[in-house]
Amino acid sequence: MKIRLSGIIPESIVDGLGIRMTIFTQGCHHHCPHCHNPQTHDPMGGYEIDTDIILNQLKENPLLDGITLSGGEPFLQPSACTALAVGTHAMGLSVWTYTGYTWEELLEQEDVDIQKLLAATDVLVDGRFQKEQSSYILRFKGSANQRIIDVKKSLSTGILTEYLLDN
Repeated sequence: MKIRLSGIIPESIVDGLGIRMTIFTQGCHHHCPHCHNPQTHDPMGGYEIDTDIILNQLKENPLLDGITLSGGEPFLQPSACTALAVGTHAMGLSVWTYTGYTWEELLEQEDVDIQKLLAATDVLVDGRFQKEQSSYILRFKGSANQRIIDVKKSLSTGILTEYLLDN
C-alpha cells in the first residue's frame, strides 16, 4: 500500500520508549503555530513509498522496539498507517502515534479507517502543539497540554488512561 511521507528516522530515542523507527507522514491541516515539522503540512509534498518497503527496513534492524507514526498527521492516511501498525505488531513490536487530534476528537470520528488506526496504536500522544506550554523537560511530547495515552487500556475500559512511562 502506498503512503506519502516527509521522511523516516531509522533510529530515534526521543519519539517514544526504546529505540524506534520514526515515520513522518506528509500532510497536516492543524497548522499549529511554531510547529516543529512545518514541511509536513502540504499534503502533496514529500514522497510516496510502499508500506512493505518500510516494514522490510523495520525487520532488518533487530535493535528496534517499534515504530512511531508522526507527521504531519498520521490520521489523514489511516489505512496506510494501519498497515504499518499491523505489520509492526506482527513482528512483536510496539506502535506509538502522534496526532494533533485529541483522544475525544478521534473517538467521535465515524471513519472506520480512523478507528482501525486508533485500535492498532499502543500509545497515543494527542493534542495540538502549543508553544506557550512547551518545555524541553517534557518527555515524549512537545507541550504540556498533550497527553500520552495507553490506547489498549483506554479502549477496553472506556476511560482515558494515561500511559505510565516508568513501567
